[in-house]
Amino acid sequence: MNNSPKSKINLPLLLMTFGLAATTACNNPKTGNAGNDMSDLIRLNQVGYYPDGEKIAVLSGESSNDIFTVRNYDNGKVVYKGQLSASRKSPFSDKTTRIADFSNLNEDGKFYIEIEGAGNSYPFEIRNKILEETAKAALKGFYYQRMSMPLEEEYAGKWKRPAAHLDQEVLIHASAVSKGRAEGSVISSPKGWYDAGDYNKYIVNSGFTLGVLLSLMEDFPEYAKAINTNIPESSNSVPDILDEINWNLEWMLTMQDPEDGGVYHKLTTPSFEGFIKPEDCKKTRYVVQKSVTAALDFAASMAQASRIYKAYENDFPGLSDKCLKAAISAFEWAKKHPDTFYNQTENNKKFKPEITTGGYGDDNASDEFFWASTELYIATGSKEYLEFAKSKLPKEYESPTWGNVTGLAYMSWIRNKDVFSADKDITDKLINDMKKYADEATKGTDTSYYYSPCGRKAEDYIWGSNSDTAANLGMTLLFLYNETGEKEYKTNAMRVADYILGRNATGYCFITGEGTKSPMHLHHRLSASDNIEDPLPGLMAGGPNRQKQDGCKYPSDYPDESYVDIEPSYASNEMAINWQALATYLFAGVEGANL
Repeated sequence: MNNSPKSKINLPLLLMTFGLAATTACNNPKTGNAGNDMSDLIRLNQVGYYPDGEKIAVLSGESSNDIFTVRNYDNGKVVYKGQLSASRKSPFSDKTTRIADFSNLNEDGKFYIEIEGAGNSYPFEIRNKILEETAKAALKGFYYQRMSMPLEEEYAGKWKRPAAHLDQEVLIHASAVSKGRAEGSVISSPKGWYDAGDYNKYIVNSGFTLGVLLSLMEDFPEYAKAINTNIPESSNSVPDILDEINWNLEWMLTMQDPEDGGVYHKLTTPSFEGFIKPEDCKKTRYVVQKSVTAALDFAASMAQASRIYKAYENDFPGLSDKCLKAAISAFEWAKKHPDTFYNQTENNKKFKPEITTGGYGDDNASDEFFWASTELYIATGSKEYLEFAKSKLPKEYESPTWGNVTGLAYMSWIRNKDVFSADKDITDKLINDMKKYADEATKGTDTSYYYSPCGRKAEDYIWGSNSDTAANLGMTLLFLYNETGEKEYKTNAMRVADYILGRNATGYCFITGEGTKSPMHLHHRLSASDNIEDPLPGLMAGGPNRQKQDGCKYPSDYPDESYVDIEPSYASNEMAINWQALATYLFAGVEGANL
């Protein structure tokens, strides 16, 4: 699958210099509540740990003392002492780490770790429901991405903003002409989420994002239903997660051509808007060419939504049936156009205006056919979809990404295994595929240099590594824990959370507004243009990316340190709704697994 960069930009040297200065300041010691100088040499989960859970910190480098001490943050009292492990060598450099294991400390409170010669760690807490606020923040991140409505102070706080991108008058692009919809004709396509750091909307990524969030609702229903994110709909009888999903789902339904069932690939400006406020954007917006991958991701997520929203018929009258009808129509279109892929470069040779925004290109629809037919069989019971799904069975499991949705199909098949009772052999194969993948991915975690199941190979550090080699592994592990009850899967999922929240080679807690050292300068137009120092909260940065496609100056060339907290770094410091969905599943799923 093609995980191609979404954007390419050139920015002034002045901006680069400003961003790097801000990053350097972030790395300086700070003074904590107890008067302790804090350093990021001690890497840990900056949010915290469960009382009965594993608690690991990592010293980056050496120490003149083999002992580490855990102190109460408020009064400095020693609550635990332990011995650092022997040195562990990085697979990427001559750097070393030492492990501090304080799992036996189960006292509630706020603490920090002290290591002679290394300083004191950032503070952390130990308590039950330790990731609850992080999970809420991650889900609330979608509200901050909403378009076509004002964000009011009651719900958005200081990040309030007026309505923008109403999308009531969107033009049919030359590549999207069809019967009854001539070039330049107008359709209405409001609502939805801004896809990432830009102001456009993409069906492929939206379909994947809905699939992940709906899976959270299915896998951890008790916890997911209880999350209150203080959004305008919070006072109704519907779980906030479903109200939030519906904001994007309603937009997606407008992207289907009612004449033939095909689905437009994206709604976009010809080129990216600048880093300006959304209400100041003036560029014309278009829907562009229908594609087979858009149709299938749409069909799969709509079929999944149809069965979940069925239970809320009184709140969303007719929505379940509407979603299913749309899913069936989109699947039929995809069967008739199996090779209609979105190729932006080729389109730009034939159609004007040229489109240079995110491509989400993909030249293999086998995984999308497998996901869509699986979801449609679960929703309808029609053997036609079952046979289609069997014809697209993958050889092996892959953790979910927007470019390969195999994993979402695996999970839906397995969680609905009663529907597939006549094909138990296939279900058993799918479960074994997942376990084989997960067991291999986590093998050797306890001897790794950051005690993490992710980020141990150079190839892990790709575009969106925090999502596509970390959080999606966490999703896989939590799903397997739910399915098998094997605690090691839950433990390793928590280790993924530890990695994202600070126990990594950069020392960053990658969720904005969480922890002590988190990103301040996201490649994110909403955050960059609002004249507020703090970025929008709860958003997950893409993470270390050894390929550095943005051409920015990074503080390190090592794969695990290839991250820089500056606005121009779209290759390491953007957010995206697909990554946000996986982060939400991870943090909420860990909390759900610990109920």
